[in-house]
Amino acid sequence: MPAIPPFRAYLFDVDGTLLDSAPDICGAVLSVLSTTSRPDVPFDFLQSYIGRHLVDLFSDLFPEASPEQIDAWVVEYRRVYPLRGHSSTKLYPEVDETLARLEGLKTTATTKGTVTAQNILTQFGLASHFQHIQGTDGFPSKPKPDVVHRAMEALGVQAEDCLLIGDSVPDMVAGKAAGVKVCAVSYGYGQLDELRACRPDYWLDRFGALTAGSL
Repeated sequence: MPAIPPFRAYLFDVDGTLLDSAPDICGAVLSVLSTTSRPDVPFDFLQSYIGRHLVDLFSDLFPEASPEQIDAWVVEYRRVYPLRGHSSTKLYPEVDETLARLEGLKTTATTKGTVTAQNILTQFGLASHFQHIQGTDGFPSKPKPDVVHRAMEALGVQAEDCLLIGDSVPDMVAGKAAGVKVCAVSYGYGQLDELRACRPDYWLDRFGALTAGSL
């Protein structure tokens, strides 16, 4: 796999790429599920849905549920998740210092809402590294490319200027659909065989390699 050249702009997924947030995300989901007929869904199963919309998770767990019920579970998750205070979330190694060194414009392209993304990046001292923070607010989530388009528009850049970095198949699919180069990280929540099938342009086995000049 070739070394990553400089790009004018970098678009980052958050969960599984910058932050190991699975304990808090899955913990909040389990809190919601505790009042349902499926309170004991395995952690690994829940983790495999990180990066996808919560509607996908609840629809797959409860195919008989009405759209109204699924929406109610999503609302409850969004109430419970911030109450955890991200107390079990951690930065991946080398993220802070690498973002500080990385030249070029930086934004996010996350399935989190923009306000939630801003809050968590601020809490972990990363927000100052970004010129823009883009979440998914009332439009289709990845693997649709909408959040990537919104992020590029906010930075005033074109697809050929950009590298999207993420850990999941939805990241790769959304980036390719938007016409940007894509880089898969191997340390996140995505299954490596599924990521390989997406044929990413670049790979990162550790975040610091983004500015190391070679992989």
